[in-house]
Amino acid sequence: MAAKATTKSSGFRCSECGWTTVKWVGRCGECQSWGSVSEIGAVTVRTTAAARVERPALPIGQVDARRAEAVSTGVGEFDRVLGGGLVPGAVVLVAGEPGIGKSTLLLDVAARAARSGSGRTVLYVTGEESAAQVRMRAERIEAMAATLFLAAETDLATVLGQIDAVKPDLVIVDSVQTISSGDVEGSAGNVTQVREVAASLIQVAKSRGIATLLVGHVTKDGSIAGPRVLEHLVDVVVQFEGDRHSRLRLVRAVKNRYGPTDEVGCFDLSDVGIVGLPDPSGLFLSRGTLSVPGTCVTVTLEGRRPLMTEVQALVTKSEIPTPRRATSGLDSARVAMIIAVLAKRAQAPIGSADVYLSTVGGVRLTEPASDLAIALAVASAVKDQPLPDNAIAFGELGLAGEIRPVTGIPRRLAEAGRLGFRTAYVPAGVLGTAPTPEGMQVIECEDIRTAVRAALQPVHS
Repeated sequence: MAAKATTKSSGFRCSECGWTTVKWVGRCGECQSWGSVSEIGAVTVRTTAAARVERPALPIGQVDARRAEAVSTGVGEFDRVLGGGLVPGAVVLVAGEPGIGKSTLLLDVAARAARSGSGRTVLYVTGEESAAQVRMRAERIEAMAATLFLAAETDLATVLGQIDAVKPDLVIVDSVQTISSGDVEGSAGNVTQVREVAASLIQVAKSRGIATLLVGHVTKDGSIAGPRVLEHLVDVVVQFEGDRHSRLRLVRAVKNRYGPTDEVGCFDLSDVGIVGLPDPSGLFLSRGTLSVPGTCVTVTLEGRRPLMTEVQALVTKSEIPTPRRATSGLDSARVAMIIAVLAKRAQAPIGSADVYLSTVGGVRLTEPASDLAIALAVASAVKDQPLPDNAIAFGELGLAGEIRPVTGIPRRLAEAGRLGFRTAYVPAGVLGTAPTPEGMQVIECEDIRTAVRAALQPVHS
């Protein structure tokens, strides 16, 4: 039966994200870009006749599940995020800001995979650097291996030829926006090119069972550059996060067909490479041994992982009519709300004082569970009295002064007990619902006034 072709009326497409519409608009309805929508001309719609089936469908019980077993990358923190490792034929998109450590991590993964006892062959394709530059980085981070092959290519056909010649078990492409196809119009990185390159690499990965890691650029607002269909095509989307001025890097999966999306990997980026941190809490605690007024430790959850973080506060007499409220690593709007609640509900005399708040280690706290620790740190600075030794606090603070429960309380208490903390200020109702670590005193606080009295005595005399 011959295919029948009909002509469909022309439409309009956004050159930034690929969004289509039947009529012209000045602003893209998907990515909100101005002036990026243009006519795509007539589109030929074809109906395809059925073809002979070469691989008939199998009952689900007869499908070989061993083909989807994950193989470790050799980097434990990366395996945690992926769900145990790389599945043969899986395509992983790794996105992050420039200079955050994507290439360094993947080069380390490539070397560890090549040095594994199974004799895996790895092909690292770089489109942004020369082969000599990658070689120098590999020597610096000790990522040399005999079965690690390196190719500096930007043409899709040549990349596919390299895959045919090397026959690798793992392919890393850095980055997908730098590869272009001669069969498609446009320069490397535009919507059509990225879609073609990604589709070709994914087809090769699936048909030959080659695990593939694709590096993706991000836009200025942090989203992945290129068409949104790229994220739908791949199996796993991994986001690289971190402050440029901090050594800590967080890797989290925002999409994962083979595992959970609530796991977070922690890495330490230094001059000698990037190293996984199975226990990163020490980065966020000060090294002082004496209790200092204005400090309080809290337990945050990054995915399912509890992290100990220290909040420091400094309250001084203001020399200007409008007191300053300066923050580092904290949301300034939420800090302003906490200070207002502390002044109104606990009568803390901070209305005419400058308040400075910061986290230790450059970590950024956005979780509402850190509200109680921030409030107690400010109250401790106002009173000029330190909190009890080895004390933690967590809980969400409401405008009425109430302390609300938060998620993951058993994990938070267990992590605090493991690290030697002996006093915990928590929302009311925790006792009886979560096991208390041995040797830890858990103090329930219904509101901010109760918490301040329990930790410091009243803020006001």
